[in-house]
Amino acid sequence: MTVDVLVVGAGPTGLALALAAHDHGARVRIVERRPKPFRPSRALILHPRTLEVLRPLGVTDAVLERSDTAPAAALRLGSRVVDTSLAGFELPGTAYPHLSLVRQTDVEDVLARALADRGVRVERSTELITARHSDQNASAVLRSPRGTEEAHCLFVVGCDGPDSTVRARAGIGWRSRPYAAEVVLADIDLARAVDHARPSGAQVFAGRDGLVFLFPLGEQATWRLLATRVAGGGAGRDFGQPGPVVPQAELQRLLDEAGARTRIERLAWSARVPLRCGLARQFRRGRLFLAGDAAHNYSPATGQGMNAGIQDAANLGWKLAFAAVRATQRPATSLDDVLLDSYEEERRAAAHRRLLLTHAAFWAEASTGRIPSWLRGVAAPHTAPLVPILLKRRRLVAEAVHVVSQLRVNYRHSSLSVQGTPVLRGAPRPGDRVPDAAVSLEGVPGRLHRLMAGPGVFLLVQRDADPPPPEAVTSAQVTVLRLENSPGRGLVAVRPDGHVGFQCGAADPAGLLGWLTLAGAVASHPVASTGR
Repeated sequence: MTVDVLVVGAGPTGLALALAAHDHGARVRIVERRPKPFRPSRALILHPRTLEVLRPLGVTDAVLERSDTAPAAALRLGSRVVDTSLAGFELPGTAYPHLSLVRQTDVEDVLARALADRGVRVERSTELITARHSDQNASAVLRSPRGTEEAHCLFVVGCDGPDSTVRARAGIGWRSRPYAAEVVLADIDLARAVDHARPSGAQVFAGRDGLVFLFPLGEQATWRLLATRVAGGGAGRDFGQPGPVVPQAELQRLLDEAGARTRIERLAWSARVPLRCGLARQFRRGRLFLAGDAAHNYSPATGQGMNAGIQDAANLGWKLAFAAVRATQRPATSLDDVLLDSYEEERRAAAHRRLLLTHAAFWAEASTGRIPSWLRGVAAPHTAPLVPILLKRRRLVAEAVHVVSQLRVNYRHSSLSVQGTPVLRGAPRPGDRVPDAAVSLEGVPGRLHRLMAGPGVFLLVQRDADPPPPEAVTSAQVTVLRLENSPGRGLVAVRPDGHVGFQCGAADPAGLLGWLTLAGAVASHPVASTGR
């Protein structure tokens, strides 16, 4: 067995998952059937929570170097123009209080380079034919220009998109339905600038027929056009994938109807993308796992696709690695099932909530029904003067960003969220995301997320707390941080994805060791009886 984790698919999800699993001790292999890395980006935005989960992998700074972290947008409601900013939100609990405009291609390039620096290269032109699993391991048949081979591993993860081969071979059901609207994408050069356009600003046009976006992020031309329109229909549509080209005359008509008052000078690339929303009935079958678009599909509203996939990867990567490391010490036990089952427990529930959010947002954005069409075309222009007033309600805006960016996601009902005794009052509960905060360590002030910007489990120990048990301190997967500016005797155990796994208000060594064993961060230890 040459690897622990075989990742199928080298989009943002697969690359992030391979990186997370590698950094937590797994031997990783990643294959991709596409021969070349470049493809037109369908995703153009990263949320604060996604930047947070990428930070321990050491890639966030490189991603931000390629991003617009202070994006502006001109919202055009009829004849009215409302300038908005997508940065400087009132989000004190994160180091990234902004939305980041960045091409999916750039994110993939950063992640692939980080993997290559670790000695893991994407094997392109390599297609998964089938995958199998047993109680102790998994295998996959791969076809490449070198021929056909059978690869043996502990786990196979399908990050291979909406029509996932891994999902099909695992026999996992899929519930979905197509949208009546489709997305139109194009890279274009314009003969003249859009009225009042800022050089780095996006343009958003709202009308009865849907929204039209212009982003200064084109890959083959200056502008990326994105619009929602009634789907053309037809059998055999490849949902989520760029389809037939869109004639320049049709694209010009979209701009004219939106009131852009500009002319397309050059069309570099265009495509129609049929859409559906869907959710896999399971995210795991034995040693076969699904992540990203292979597990869930969304509309483009609120920009969830790439972000959700990377967050899946951050949740699953360390769990597979810890289970793989433990497999070298002893045969699999029920502890491994608790750890690995927690992925589906946590991420499928989050995906279902995200489906409801994106479905509602897409209805308002793209539906041609009488009510949403009237809201966009008639009501919105009349209420345009209220938009700047609403944007000044910083708490209201911050709450909306929290929801859209998944900063509110918690795993309180997960089997991996354990409450020790006594309860540590005023601290995040088991399953909650740990917010960034000002802390002091060995007399040096700093920020908590910066101190946790690395792989492994972090034990946040209050100033007067007893030292953690030796089994925890000596584990290579555990880092202890004593917070001198936090009086008390409590402790919080933070998972590698930034969520609380365990907390207690005073020394509870049995409870802590039980949780660390459950999470795979220490060698086998009797698990104490704990409650959630």
